Amino acid sequence: MVTSMRWTARSALCVWVLLLAGCTGVPEGISPVKDFELTRYLGAWHEIARLDHSFERGMSQVSADYSLNDDGSVKVVNRGYLAEKDEWKEAIGKAKFVGAEDVGHLKVSFFGPFYGGYVIYALDHQGYQYAFVTSYNRDYLWLLARTPHISDALKQQFVQQAEALGFDTAALIWVEQAGN
Repeated sequence: MVTSMRWTARSALCVWVLLLAGCTGVPEGISPVKDFELTRYLGAWHEIARLDHSFERGMSQVSADYSLNDDGSVKVVNRGYLAEKDEWKEAIGKAKFVGAEDVGHLKVSFFGPFYGGYVIYALDHQGYQYAFVTSYNRDYLWLLARTPHISDALKQQFVQQAEALGFDTAALIWVEQAGN
C-alpha cells in the first residue's frame, strides 16, 4: 500500500512539473527571436493589439514596463485602465529567461511559483520599436510598441504574420490608447 502511495505521489508530482513546464513552452511552428538584447527591450511598451483574456478584459491604455531586478530577473509592471470601474489596474511580476539570454523566450510570473511563457517571435531588431509576443499556446497574442500608435503597414504585417502562424486574428482586440 505504501509503495503505491509513493508511486501515486511521484506520478502526481511528475504530471504537475510537466504541466508547469508546458506553460512556459513555445507553440509548435513558432520560434523565439535570436540575437535578443534584454537591455534594449527594457523600458515602456504600449499594447496595440491582443487576444482577449480575463486578466485584461475591458482594459484600455494598457502598457508594460520592464526593468532589471537586483537578482538579474526582470521586473514586469502591467497597467491598464478599466473604464467600467473608472480605475487603473496594475499587476507586478517577475520574468526570467527560459534558456539562453540572447533568445527572446522568457517565463513570467504574477502568482508566486507559477510561470507562463513569454515568447517574442518577431521584433524590430534595429530599433526595438515593436514586438510580436505569444505564450505557450496560440490563445495568447500581443502586439507591443514603444509608442501608443503605429502605422497601418505594421498593423497589417502583424495580422498577416499572426494569421499565417495560426492565430485567430478575427478575435483581435485593438487596444484603445490615449488619443485614439
